Amino acid sequence: MIRPPEVIQEVVHGGLIARRQDGFWRGVLIQGPSGVGKSDLALRALEAGFRLVADDRVVAFANAGRAWGKPHETLAGLLEIRGLGVVRTPALALCEIALVIRCVETPDAVERLPDSQFAPIAGVSIPVFDLWPREPAAPLKIDRMMQSLGVPS
Repeated sequence: MIRPPEVIQEVVHGGLIARRQDGFWRGVLIQGPSGVGKSDLALRALEAGFRLVADDRVVAFANAGRAWGKPHETLAGLLEIRGLGVVRTPALALCEIALVIRCVETPDAVERLPDSQFAPIAGVSIPVFDLWPREPAAPLKIDRMMQSLGVPS
């Protein structure tokens, strides 16, 4: 009897936004401590042309050697906006996770010329960049980070 390969799945605390490239949605997993500005960064990235996939909890899984993310079923299509509350927002059902943004609490926590970093997401090694999410240029920096990985916007 042939058994299907085991799927590694995990629920990750963070948000997931995506851009379309070559017919596929390539995503950015935004992680960091509670209150650091993950949802605010996602909201500004949506204004810069990204699409929401998930806010607060991402169901990550591996398939064909790639990491994928989708919203937790109880939070699909919802985005928390501090000072306003939880609002319904058009969202994608799924995307590949191409990049992890690790939000830091202060601007000086971002190295000027960082070494390459990677994090395991659902057992797949994904490039990681540190970013201060409250910086006005943060969504543009995410776009450039994706371009540097061959994921043009």
